[in-house]
Amino acid sequence: MPVGGPVRRTKHVDNPERGDVPGWVMITLMSAVLVAALLALAGPALEAMFNQAMDKVGS
Repeated sequence: MPVGGPVRRTKHVDNPERGDVPGWVMITLMSAVLVAALLALAGPALEAMFNQAMDKVGS
């Protein structure tokens, strides 16, 4: 018998509660692409709105 007591050996069992890592990776990647696309499309309009607001505050 080992010094620390008996050795427990557990077998890896697929647990449906573990989650789907590749699915989460895909969701994260798709979200990042969506944000980048929206920023590319709306970037100039947002910049113009920001500059207009700063001009109103500064005057």
